[in-house]
Amino acid sequence: MRETEGLADLIALLPGYNCGECGFRRCADFAAALVDGTIGSEECPFMQQNAFRERSVQIAELLPKIGYERGEPIVGVIDHLTADFALAPLPGEPSCREDLHPFDSAVHPETGDILRYRPLGCPITHFARVIAEGHGVVTVHLIGPRHRLGGEDDFEYQEIGICLVLAFEGVVVRGRVPDVSETVRFLPEHCMMQKVHSGVIVHSEGDRVRIESIDLKVW
Repeated sequence: MRETEGLADLIALLPGYNCGECGFRRCADFAAALVDGTIGSEECPFMQQNAFRERSVQIAELLPKIGYERGEPIVGVIDHLTADFALAPLPGEPSCREDLHPFDSAVHPETGDILRYRPLGCPITHFARVIAEGHGVVTVHLIGPRHRLGGEDDFEYQEIGICLVLAFEGVVVRGRVPDVSETVRFLPEHCMMQKVHSGVIVHSEGDRVRIESIDLKVW
């Protein structure tokens, strides 16, 4: 993706009113400031409305890709922190693998179940599909917030409350591949907030890594 294409895609996601409420004369100027990291999408009053909520998520996903094509650092959209690398799903999988530990000890989901939960330290409610479970640890693929799953009643899910995220597993697609035992900053590409996470590399083989001791705070 060339920078001009990425910027055009970004402009198309903005309201297009050219109202000046954000401090810029045109939405195109606002888009350029988003790419440069000098302003956040929350500075546009219209992007906070329900009608533009899905577009806000799309913008958060697009910005890191534009920055990478420009040769810029990998920076979180919410916290503006710099990551060592971006983490993408394993080939053929919908998102990075995550290991969860539900705080409710009575929770024992089965493979294929859809879970609704909130990671400790994150304000966003997640939906995920179980791919393995054992000894109190649930391995999942994140499948989205509700608006990515269709209508309000299109699927059944199990509410499991707050969970501790124990690990991520995926492939490094941008930035450097870390060594085992390194404490790293990373940006999961499927993260709805595009928030930089931190953790410790416990396995590294080619571009595939496993990260444990996950924290939303950067060490």
